[in-house]
Amino acid sequence: MTELFIGSNIYRGSSYGPLHPLSIPRVPAVIDLSRALGWLPSERYRTSPLAKPVALERFHTPEYVSALLSAEKEQSVSEATRTRHHLGTLSNPVFTEMYRRPATAVGGGLLAAELVADGGVVFNPGGGTHHGMADRAGGVCYLNEPVLTIQRLLELGCQRVAYVDIDAHHCDGVAEAFHGADNVRMVSVHEANRWPFTGDIDDDAGGAALNLPVARCFNDTEFDLVLDQIILPAVQSFKADAVFLQCGADAVSEDPLARLSLSNRCHVKTVRALRPLAPRLIVSGGGGYNPWTVGRAWTAVWAEIAGFEVPDVLPSEASDILRALSWPRKAKPDHTLLATILDKPRNGPIRDDLRRDVAVLSERLKGWSG
Repeated sequence: MTELFIGSNIYRGSSYGPLHPLSIPRVPAVIDLSRALGWLPSERYRTSPLAKPVALERFHTPEYVSALLSAEKEQSVSEATRTRHHLGTLSNPVFTEMYRRPATAVGGGLLAAELVADGGVVFNPGGGTHHGMADRAGGVCYLNEPVLTIQRLLELGCQRVAYVDIDAHHCDGVAEAFHGADNVRMVSVHEANRWPFTGDIDDDAGGAALNLPVARCFNDTEFDLVLDQIILPAVQSFKADAVFLQCGADAVSEDPLARLSLSNRCHVKTVRALRPLAPRLIVSGGGGYNPWTVGRAWTAVWAEIAGFEVPDVLPSEASDILRALSWPRKAKPDHTLLATILDKPRNGPIRDDLRRDVAVLSERLKGWSG
């Protein structure tokens, strides 16, 4: 099989806390929907291993890994640990699986790198934790799975890796890890003036990144422009051996932690467009804080990867899975979020500011390619 899905039971029932944005089921919803639709036979599923501390220390400091292990064991942190490592905060709380869950996501990424060593596509929806720093947690990310996975791809012989991030939030941890790298090219499209308030258009990460902060209400038509004129040329000109797509689902209209207006068709289009550009493609999850939109978006992504046709209306078995989801922020979603997988296109005008910024990055890219 050249298209594989990586999951784990640790995501089922594990919660960062009842009021935390990641209190919602995400990976389990994708697994259950995909199985209900007949899209996830056992031969395409792989169980994510738990990454060992020595593997995590390829990027994270031994002191931080030790602090994370101790915090899970003791279910508490000292004030010194909270201050230094940002554990036990509102964003990065102490919870039962606070080491094992992110270490499983990293284990999935490392397994994905192994699985695509000879080519192929792997989906690791539990990954994409792009805010984690070497010595501290950040933005609900305790460990940085993309960094560790990209490092593993390079160790396995890839000469160049392209990293594309369409999450609504800038990939500050990945950008810091590969600042100035000549073997990793990063492209991030994210909401302007949104946490972590990094990734300005002038920030090129020492010549390793193209950052495009976009305005509120960023729509499908605008995304198509960015995909065609920035993302694809940046990856094509880099001649990467592998592509890592961080496919965060928080840029869709219904997400509570961003103000962008994309449909999940943009995620599917990105997977489809990137796949021919390298012999190896790893797709991860990322942000996404509405259980219905995340489940639908990542299930659509898996359908695209695995070659399944998405029905216009879900069969009752699949629709029942969406109906069974709950979310403290909203008692009942719109009917379309219960009966379909793909959103309707959310097209709109292309704003002048975006055209200007795309032109700026296009010129920069030409300089790099020349």
